[in-house]
Amino acid sequence: MMSPQDKLETALGYRFSDKKFRDTALTHRSFSLSHYERLEFLGDSVLGLAVSTFLYRRFPELPEGDLSRLRAHLVREGSLHRIALSLDLGDCVYLGEGEQKSGGRERASILADSLEAIFAAIYLESGFQAASEVIERLFASTIAAIVPGQSLKDPKTRLQEWLQGQKLPLPTYQLMTTSGAAHAQLFFVSCAIEAPYSITSEGQGKSRRLAEQAAAEAALAILEKRP
Repeated sequence: MMSPQDKLETALGYRFSDKKFRDTALTHRSFSLSHYERLEFLGDSVLGLAVSTFLYRRFPELPEGDLSRLRAHLVREGSLHRIALSLDLGDCVYLGEGEQKSGGRERASILADSLEAIFAAIYLESGFQAASEVIERLFASTIAAIVPGQSLKDPKTRLQEWLQGQKLPLPTYQLMTTSGAAHAQLFFVSCAIEAPYSITSEGQGKSRRLAEQAAAEAALAILEKRP
């Protein structure tokens, strides 16, 4: 019987020769001192270069500013979270007991960071071309759906319109906490959606507005997974 980690490799279309790369990319710091954070740092750059290349080639007429906005939309935490959920990445990550109990297997930040770490692990084992091919497969449908010149609605607007279309109450956002020095604060916000979905998601950002957008993106990702 295949393990969740082996199923993930099938979904990625890539087999790790050295499983240590894969397992480190799936390990949260709550589980082990050897965790994915260094890989995530590298994977962020691998992802950015791969997506930049796809956009540059696909939209030869778009100016730099438009390409930058599209890239930011594609590589944001919420987009990575949606892809991670489609891969059932939450079933694969190694978490400490506390993180498991607090919903870490669905937490946007953990899944997005682990996915970036996987991109780095592939890059280190097999080079940029291999990593780029995996990233291109995962982002293909999203990039194909882009219409140049069409405004990209932010997650809060998309969530609001979706709920209004279902004739459901709008979500409520609540500031949970902040951390860091005054000049470098991080805001942590929750987004609650009432029954029949009864979803609560979380987001973080360098401002309350950005944290709310991240929480809305996480809520959309969860809704897309439900029937």
